[in-house]
Amino acid sequence: MATTNTTPAAPSYPAQVTGMDILVRALKMVGIDTMYGLVGIPVTELAYLAQGRGIRFISFRHEQQAGMAAATHGYVTGKPGVLLTVSSLGFMNGLTATANATVNCYPMIQISGSSVREPIDLEQGTYEGLDQLNIAKPVVKAAYRVNKPEDIPTAVVRAYRAAISGRPGGVYLDVTTPCLGAIMNHDDAEKLFYQPVDLQPSMPPAQEAVKRAVELIASAKKPCFLFGKGAAFAQVEGKLKKLVEMTGIPYYPMSMAKGILPDNGPLSVISCRSTIMEDADVVVLVGARLNWLLSRGHGKWSPDTKFVQLDIDPTEIDCNRPIAAPVIGDLASSLDAIIDLLPQYKLEMDSQWVPSLQKESAEKNEKFKERLSANASVNPMDHWTALGAIKPILESNPDVILVNEGANTLDDTRDSIDMSLPRHRIDCATWAIMGMGIGSAIGAAVGTGKSVVAIEGDSAFGFSGMDFSTICRFKLPVTVVIFNNGGIYNGVGVNMGKDGDPAPTTLDVRARYDKLADAFGAKSYYVTTPQELTAALTEAIASKAPALIDVQLGADSGKESGHIGYLNPTPLETITV
Repeated sequence: MATTNTTPAAPSYPAQVTGMDILVRALKMVGIDTMYGLVGIPVTELAYLAQGRGIRFISFRHEQQAGMAAATHGYVTGKPGVLLTVSSLGFMNGLTATANATVNCYPMIQISGSSVREPIDLEQGTYEGLDQLNIAKPVVKAAYRVNKPEDIPTAVVRAYRAAISGRPGGVYLDVTTPCLGAIMNHDDAEKLFYQPVDLQPSMPPAQEAVKRAVELIASAKKPCFLFGKGAAFAQVEGKLKKLVEMTGIPYYPMSMAKGILPDNGPLSVISCRSTIMEDADVVVLVGARLNWLLSRGHGKWSPDTKFVQLDIDPTEIDCNRPIAAPVIGDLASSLDAIIDLLPQYKLEMDSQWVPSLQKESAEKNEKFKERLSANASVNPMDHWTALGAIKPILESNPDVILVNEGANTLDDTRDSIDMSLPRHRIDCATWAIMGMGIGSAIGAAVGTGKSVVAIEGDSAFGFSGMDFSTICRFKLPVTVVIFNNGGIYNGVGVNMGKDGDPAPTTLDVRARYDKLADAFGAKSYYVTTPQELTAALTEAIASKAPALIDVQLGADSGKESGHIGYLNPTPLETITV
């Protein structure tokens, strides 16, 4: 009798996924398509998985710059930018940017791997054993820890909602190593995912608040709209254009609000800051805060000025001055309500108010134009010489995004270059911190696909210069322009001691920053005249490729602390040794 040999069937096991798989899927579930970061233990595989499943991963040399890129991505796109870091000091490096995002109201999520909880809680000296969640909590909008893979989708949705809803900000998501490496059956993991509803709900204002605001606006003799970067982020430029055209009320944009309406528009009073602060009887704050940028050292409001404030956060009201008419809600809803109600009222604006501001603007703009042209022959160049060459190029290329940081480089560029499109100027904003430039340039280029010009002081560039290599690796259309005057403020600091060391503010006016571009295969330029700068910048923008322009200034170009020298408590010249 013949026998048949039968091989037992191989056992069948369900497909499995890790916590990292679930995290990538959860990010895609809420629409995240880009991630910025720097990998290492325990998140390297997570970055590979994200990249393999359609999330673009932009890898950096330093977590702080990756975080600045994520924050800027959030600002220009309206969706949270995502930063991925390792644990411990990698987390801390990134947290600088997340805290800055919170202060500036940029939607951002920082995701950091963290070590096993038990030895951290017992302080047993585990690998990179830092209590990251509790360190992050005081400086971010919200912070959550995920210990189980089953909780990852919920955590991602909560982080997204916290980052984008209400007043946007930075959110920290702590994902433990056991959670990242945990294994679940694929079918069980699939049940965790869902489509979240209304991640950024509108928040209409109360009708009585709108009525109060409209009555005050209509009764004003010398009103002014004051735009902040919150209005730029909210993408309400169309509504503001309609409101300005309806009322004929002039407008003043803060630095990152430049371009919401054209800086050189007929109702722009960007040159009349002091007059507005001294004479306006009603100021309408739209996405702007009465913080240090609109108070001490920058002019003094008339005690008779009344404020209308459109803001989504009620705790912002009355923080520095009494607000006569707060309108709490998202800006789009608040502006719609005001526009709908205004036609029922007759405006009482003084007929001479706008012409007087236009006359002042024309006079000041002419003086400024003369200043730029008068410096054209300065040799070596100063900030104004260089900006005189840059100004017409950027203004004729309005869709190029301008990133700007420094002391004099920041102040003088802001004052010189008119913007005509919203969200096309990005700078150090509320905290006036240095070191955001290269990361922000990368985030702006990746988030929008547009060309970017970053105008950097030599000191500011030093914080982030190595990530110029990131611009080159990802072949981004970014031109970095470095104003090299050899120092912080300028390069002529004097050591007040006898040790022969450089002064605290002295760098190196002979430094050749263009050589950094050579190292990474980018186009490099070293320019010493405005004509050379004009040619270099024109060529660099047209190339839509990485480029670096080293602009040689005189060491005596610039002054201490730019426009905010009052913040240094003791004038240098009064110190005696």
